[in-house]
Amino acid sequence: MRRTLLASALMLLMPLAASAQQRPLLTEDPETIGAGRLLIEAGFDYGRGVAYPASGLEGNLLRVPLIGVSIGVSSIAEIQIDGGLFNRLAITEREPAPLAHMLTVTGDSTSDVEDLAIGMKIRVAAETASRPAFGVRFATRLPNASNESGLGLDTTDFFASLVGAKTVQSIRVVGNIGLGILGDPTRGDRQNDALTYGFSLARAVTQPAELVAEINGHLDTREGAAPPGTGSRGQVRLGARYTIGGWRADAAILLGITSRDPGVGFGAGFTYVFNAFSIP
Repeated sequence: MRRTLLASALMLLMPLAASAQQRPLLTEDPETIGAGRLLIEAGFDYGRGVAYPASGLEGNLLRVPLIGVSIGVSSIAEIQIDGGLFNRLAITEREPAPLAHMLTVTGDSTSDVEDLAIGMKIRVAAETASRPAFGVRFATRLPNASNESGLGLDTTDFFASLVGAKTVQSIRVVGNIGLGILGDPTRGDRQNDALTYGFSLARAVTQPAELVAEINGHLDTREGAAPPGTGSRGQVRLGARYTIGGWRADAAILLGITSRDPGVGFGAGFTYVFNAFSIP
């Protein structure tokens, strides 16, 4: 009887341990995908009422496909590459803005690629019965989207964060806190240092199924007005994941926290994890 109960408990926790906190959540789990493993994820999201303060555009944003690749370079470290091929904004409003004069958009929509983010996550301490797991993550966001389209800032940003997590029965609790150095798109000699944050919960309801929720974003720490495009942003995500073998499907509802974020939106996608190579 004891063995049966233990096996059932482990089966409930397996989806949480294997997920390493991927789609649809943004908050990073300190657990990595494992040495020699490759994770590929793809999906889309759609949000209504997304604002771009630097260009003065506002509208409904479709991002598809959103692509992520994680490479397990050791048992405690992984390299992450995230981006997207097509962002389309159906413009509903145009406001005066610092970079509005650079726009080449003449119609009621504009499109561009997603900025590419390259990062590394390292698990520093494994989880024990009495202690959460801890890790660090560093990432750089590159200026792939142009300010001529109104969807980019042409700035390079840097992020560093401390990540932690603990499993309590069938619930995985994850928290992130860190620093984001965000470039000013109107000046080359100024930046905005933002406080980044994330908190998520993942609840296993059956062996393959989880319910997930999070709050994730960054807070402007500058006194006075923030450089355009670097102000506070945040999102609440409520969703679910379903895992079969190395495959996982996900879907979520998105709720914006600030006036610059989508008032409401939704997203869906899938993730595939497999053994790709051997670490010497």
